[in-house]
Amino acid sequence: MQTLPTTTTTIIPDGTAVPQARAPHRYLSSAAIRKWTWVHKWSSLVSTTFMLLLCLTGLPLIFHHEIGHLLGTEVEPPAMAADTPRVSVDTTIARAKEMHPGKVMQFYGPDEDDDRMAFVTLNTTADATDGFTSLMFDTRTGRELAHPPFDEGFMYVMFKLHVDLFAGLPGKLFLGFMGLLLLVAIVSGVVLYAPFMRKLEFGTVRRDRKARTKWLDLHNLLGVVTLVWAFVVGGTGMINTWADLIFKYWQNDQMAQMVAPYKGLPPATNLAPLQQAVDAAEALLPDMKLRFVAFPGSNFSSPHHYAVFMKGNTPITSRLLQPVLVDAQTGKVTDSRPLPWYGTALLVSQPLHFGDYGGLPLQILWALLDIATIVVLGSGLYLWLKKR
Repeated sequence: MQTLPTTTTTIIPDGTAVPQARAPHRYLSSAAIRKWTWVHKWSSLVSTTFMLLLCLTGLPLIFHHEIGHLLGTEVEPPAMAADTPRVSVDTTIARAKEMHPGKVMQFYGPDEDDDRMAFVTLNTTADATDGFTSLMFDTRTGRELAHPPFDEGFMYVMFKLHVDLFAGLPGKLFLGFMGLLLLVAIVSGVVLYAPFMRKLEFGTVRRDRKARTKWLDLHNLLGVVTLVWAFVVGGTGMINTWADLIFKYWQNDQMAQMVAPYKGLPPATNLAPLQQAVDAAEALLPDMKLRFVAFPGSNFSSPHHYAVFMKGNTPITSRLLQPVLVDAQTGKVTDSRPLPWYGTALLVSQPLHFGDYGGLPLQILWALLDIATIVVLGSGLYLWLKKR
């Protein structure tokens, strides 16, 4: 292994040449350090601006329910006795159709955090992907609940910037590539951290030096402290940007197999009651609960089925789904399969990314680590600009 003489300079992660008074790191040659430095420098510079945007927009999303309550944008059902029975889902569906007689049903499902409410989505056609009408209903009375529009306001802007930059699938894939560059920057930073810190104790911040040196030490320290979190959030965020592609692949893979017996048949007419389909799915999977239903012809179903998506009962398994296909005319289950590994990987990545499965303590931890990462990204950009 090649070693550096004591008079050779080494390039530290921000691009500064530092004279070395000791022998270099035993596992890295000078050429290797230069290569890793180049990788770290450019992967960081290209991704930093967008990672800052994602961290800044992600911070309010961690507390989206709490902020919604403060802004008055959260739907609140009226207080009733805890044992108040629920109305049939068909009562809710009938009410939604009465309110919008020219539209067709796409989705129905209980609110993810409060099953006293349920959402209903209608559109001009079952397979339309935009221009939807979304309503909220009280599951105990079947009455509509007043709510502000879902596609406007502060939190909507934060969400769209965080998810796709208001650019749809191209925006998602672009942010996914930025996430990949972040992972490269993290790995290369770890590789360079050992030779850079061999003359200093771990966690040292040289407060008696110039501002740039202090910021460099703080940048390295916070980078190491947030290392695992940033890698997990960056990796899961990258996976989330592939959601549309993963779902399309699932449709062409598992879903195609499940609906193959219906190939060539005309679309379902004279639909069975939705409550019958939900009851059939709950009887098949008694240890799971209803997450949502996709109506026949929608993008999550087939022209012949209600696709009833069931979820688990624990904080983690509640993010995992299993589809149950119910014949839309007979109301009987025709097939049900757990999601394949790639679907499970996507669903697991979502709560890990947002940190919203462990209550307020985990939300606060996620927020603190997010702020620390903002400092890491901002200080890295400052160090590069200051050098110039």
